[in-house]
Amino acid sequence: MRRDSLSSKSQFHLTSSRLILLSFACPIVLGAILLSLPISASSGEGIGWLNALFTSTSAVCVTGLAVVDTGTDFSIFGQTVIMCLIQIGGLGFMTYSVLVAVVLGKRIGLKNRLLIQESTNALSTQGVVRLSLGIFTVALVIEVVGAALLTIRWSEHLGLKNAIYYGIFHSVSSFNNAGFGLWSDSLSRYVGDPLVNIVITLLFIIGGLGFTVVLDIIRNRSWKRLSLHSRIVLAFSGILCLTGFLVIFALESFNSETFGNMSWWERIWAAYFQGVVTRTAGFNTIDIASMMTASQFFMIFLMFIGASSGSTGGGIKTSTFAVLLFTLISIVKGNPDVQIMHRRIPQSIILRSLAVMVISVGVVTVATFLLTLSEHSLRKDFMEVLFEATSAFGTVGLSMGLTPELSPLGKFIVIFTMFIGRLGPLTIAFALSQRVSRQKYRFPEEKVLIG
Repeated sequence: MRRDSLSSKSQFHLTSSRLILLSFACPIVLGAILLSLPISASSGEGIGWLNALFTSTSAVCVTGLAVVDTGTDFSIFGQTVIMCLIQIGGLGFMTYSVLVAVVLGKRIGLKNRLLIQESTNALSTQGVVRLSLGIFTVALVIEVVGAALLTIRWSEHLGLKNAIYYGIFHSVSSFNNAGFGLWSDSLSRYVGDPLVNIVITLLFIIGGLGFTVVLDIIRNRSWKRLSLHSRIVLAFSGILCLTGFLVIFALESFNSETFGNMSWWERIWAAYFQGVVTRTAGFNTIDIASMMTASQFFMIFLMFIGASSGSTGGGIKTSTFAVLLFTLISIVKGNPDVQIMHRRIPQSIILRSLAVMVISVGVVTVATFLLTLSEHSLRKDFMEVLFEATSAFGTVGLSMGLTPELSPLGKFIVIFTMFIGRLGPLTIAFALSQRVSRQKYRFPEEKVLIG
């Protein structure tokens, strides 16, 4: 009896994946408690425990889906809590742990370095402490610059004090790809404003590249000297952003409900913003529900891919998409190796990418199926449900209007989907799985028919 108990305890030990899971779960619970307090609501009566849990999860998972209006239903205290949760969720709890340890002069051991490596998606444990400090520094500098530019723009009609507050909030929300805004119409009032469009998009594009890529660019400043990962991320991010802009512009030009009353100048900015915002940012300058079905479906595809590994965004990641695409090309061409930019991709990376893809499709499919059941009474269109599930998994935050109408069960479904999407499907799988011993034998090999 005692042996079985000890065996059970040893199997369910806290692995690095489980610690990362807890590092996100704990701020979510703490944030839910704070947001459920009457002081967090503008009415002074509280927003309810489930709504607080949903908002806290959305903030820590840097998603941006909201069941209550951030600007009107929350007080300054509640909005500040949300902003802090976004910052913790975007940069990661381990980044702040490293900063505290360095300030206190504590030594960071190998076990903690391995944990930092996994939480930041670093390739090795070498230099992870410096990477964490670099992440914090880069984030702080970029957010300060973004906040300053937005403050200058909004001080004209908000006043300096409110402009500073709005600038800081939207800069933090943008860089961390959260998508929380203080206006009920998100950023629709600035659909044709060049400064707001450029600043907001640059913030979430840089945040979506991944900190390893940003630091690699800062240190090397040459395309040839960049790592393969950085080159893949930059190339595919650029391709996806350009494709998103062109497709949205082409499709919505025939839609009178979105582009009908806009000038060509506003149409270009609107198409650009909505084309790149699907990289998991969550803001919008046009009504998503009024867009053409083809545009909405294309946005689902972009949201599913998401941002890049080690970034503040979600999705399967651009590098995963690139590896799978080149794997398909290699199979079609009959090449035994998968090659990207004159480099051969290891088999382990290919299998990991395939696992991420399959699990991600499964998560979105299950979430969509469950939402069709929980929200059946609303008689919502299937596209709205699929859009909501993909947005939650990709931690994007865009919605066709379903989020505020979710049932209690639907809110729980979206909460779990956002949580899985932020941590990554493989991290969740590793965290919940038992450690197994290395297989001591191999079965005979036999071929099966495929296709």
